[in-house]
Amino acid sequence: MVAGPDSHTERPGRVVVVDDEPGMRGLLKIMLEGEGYEVFATDDGTEVLKKVASESWDVVIQDVRMPKMDGLSLLKALQTLKDPPFVLVITAYSTWDDAVQAMRLGAHDYIKKPFDNEHIKTVVAQAVSRRRLFARLAAEGAPRPVNLGNITGNSPGMQQVIKLVQRAAPTDSTILIRGESGTGKELVARAIHYGSPRAQEPFIPVNCGAFTETLLESELFGHLRGSFTGAVVDKKGLLEIADGGTFFLDEIAEMSPAAQVRLLRVLENREIKPVGGVKTRSVDVRFITATNQDLEKLVKEGRFREDLYYRLNVIPIYIPPLRERLDDIPLLAGHFLALYSRRMRKKIEGIDDDAIALLMQYDWPGNVRELENMIERAVALAEGNRLTRKDLAGRVLQSSPAPLGGEGIDLDKHLEEVERTYVLRALKTTGWNLTRAAELLRIPFRSIRYRIKKLGIKKPEEEG
Repeated sequence: MVAGPDSHTERPGRVVVVDDEPGMRGLLKIMLEGEGYEVFATDDGTEVLKKVASESWDVVIQDVRMPKMDGLSLLKALQTLKDPPFVLVITAYSTWDDAVQAMRLGAHDYIKKPFDNEHIKTVVAQAVSRRRLFARLAAEGAPRPVNLGNITGNSPGMQQVIKLVQRAAPTDSTILIRGESGTGKELVARAIHYGSPRAQEPFIPVNCGAFTETLLESELFGHLRGSFTGAVVDKKGLLEIADGGTFFLDEIAEMSPAAQVRLLRVLENREIKPVGGVKTRSVDVRFITATNQDLEKLVKEGRFREDLYYRLNVIPIYIPPLRERLDDIPLLAGHFLALYSRRMRKKIEGIDDDAIALLMQYDWPGNVRELENMIERAVALAEGNRLTRKDLAGRVLQSSPAPLGGEGIDLDKHLEEVERTYVLRALKTTGWNLTRAAELLRIPFRSIRYRIKKLGIKKPEEEG
């Protein structure tokens, strides 16, 4: 049985919004109050300082350019307080320089205009949670932890991921995260960043598959005015904006050969050159990359540079797909139930056992992202105070057995049948090569021999 949201009550997060635009202040105040936060909104940085100095506030959301007291001056003053709040900076592309300076002065994160409301809700929730955790640990004299955010799992595969994150975060080594789409590669990258000495500097994520070759190079390296059609002003590249912080390149396998060459030079020399420029600029960036493709195969086919591959694959982290860690499903389902019950203000106390059994029968091609979407939909549409099998509409029901009925289900027997199915599939795929089958299942060699014996599995020629 999966428990619902925590029953204990904690005072709501307290957020200060300071912006000289009344429309922006009003929007943020209404939106955050709708999430349950206590919000104080103003256009005066001096008023903010008095308020935060006399009371405990978790987060300040501020613009960088304000007439009464400029944002950078406010940020500097906030950092001198004994118990400073986390600061989130609102910025437009035209004020990137100010945003970068703000990150260096101690801002926790930044919010780009135009922004997505759901993104702001997530950033604020994470900031409130981290600020409270860090403040509590500081009061106890404990060291600041690696923040694992929403990385959840007790399966051996996920425990290995968590251990690697904790060991790799304090270093400055380049990391390659591998895993199928939806497994949480960016979550792992963010956990590494926020557990590193660069945590107060920018974390810049870029999806290489979302840009054309020309646009990707312009985004990464910047460009000079007139370097191509449409380049009407100089533009600073995201690599330069990330200076001092962490640069996350998702879907690295989608990068063009030309961009691969330029990225390799950055990794080797820590210098960038804008499109259309002749002078190089130094950057201090930690690289984390991710892919859902077989890079070794792409290297052999000549579609990905071998020298770049070795530069990126310093510390490899593999995130197993959800179908290989079924034991994590109850934990994840409970986590998402708590998240969306709070967000939607619905009192859903838990998930029925047969609903959990149903979730564990599915192979989850969309991985954790698909599970999250399913729980969110179920919470939104649920009529009772618990999620039931009927609430989990869609592909899971379509691909699963009929309802339990009055006779119930032998869960141990059912899970044994699921285990048998996967072991047999691995054995047939590898031509009964036990070593390769164990690798496919991500289990030790001794474990697959034990499971074959336990399940009574025999080669076809050994039967009858």
